[in-house]
Amino acid sequence: MDGALNASAPGFLLQGFSEFPRLRPVLFLLLLAAHLATVAGNLLILAAVATALRRLPMLLFLGQLSAIELGYTLVVAPRTLADLAAPGPARGQPISRVACAVQMQLFVALGGTECFLLAAMAYDRYVAICHPLRYAAVVTPALCARLALACCLGGLAVSLELVTGVFRLPFCGPRLLVHFFCDITALLHLACTRGYADELPLLGACLLLLLLPAALILASYGALVAALRRLRAPRGRRKAAATCASHLAVTFLHYGCATFMYVRPKTAYAPRLDRTLALVYTSVTPLLYPLIYSLRNREVTAGLRRALAWRQTGQALGKP
Repeated sequence: MDGALNASAPGFLLQGFSEFPRLRPVLFLLLLAAHLATVAGNLLILAAVATALRRLPMLLFLGQLSAIELGYTLVVAPRTLADLAAPGPARGQPISRVACAVQMQLFVALGGTECFLLAAMAYDRYVAICHPLRYAAVVTPALCARLALACCLGGLAVSLELVTGVFRLPFCGPRLLVHFFCDITALLHLACTRGYADELPLLGACLLLLLLPAALILASYGALVAALRRLRAPRGRRKAAATCASHLAVTFLHYGCATFMYVRPKTAYAPRLDRTLALVYTSVTPLLYPLIYSLRNREVTAGLRRALAWRQTGQALGKP
């Protein structure tokens, strides 16, 4: 990747929302509120996991998911807020080639890790419902740690390959990214590629990040549906389905946005539509995840109460 990231090579211009000068102050306040709420919500989830009386595997996975969402918002939001606050040129704010590559690599690595992590969480739900008596023996803390590490390494490996492939492409034109961060689709739109052959390795990496975890999730939930159909008690079905509701909601949000944004050819790229979808993907969905899990998970709710009670006790005793 060193050859692709020559420091002397010209950088890019992030247009952001510079063409809407009157909208920028309002958008800044909305994004700042969403960013602060996302950070606070995910920190509360992490506090709930840390203070949980039982370190259940799903709670450990949920803690990693909250850490990923924190990473998402810290990779994208500070730069976006700074560009919105800066009275810069109408064409956008400059960003170096190296900074653009680093931001893209971190964003893809976190997204890929989340894809693999959702597959691991689906496997956890499969074992918990289909093999409840063997759950403690199969899904051990050691297995959770190995799966978490594998998710991180998988996301990192694919992101390095993907970003290296993107920055090896020749770029032409005004180097203006109609986006508020260095997204893959925005960079590919500037690439002077001759045809689909140049994009196939990049498309393959995107499909690997999305389709492989999606296949594992579908396989786990296919087995779950088959197991639920064998249950004769309606109450047992409802209880089993309720344990999967939060994970399913987060999975649909993550894969719905990611698939629509990235699994399509370069000719279908619509810059301003993609920018709007990315704004939802990076600002709204990370804000919803803590709400989804805190409302549906009793262990998380109890952990939040303990964390808040500990904080209030500390304040009453004069501790920071």
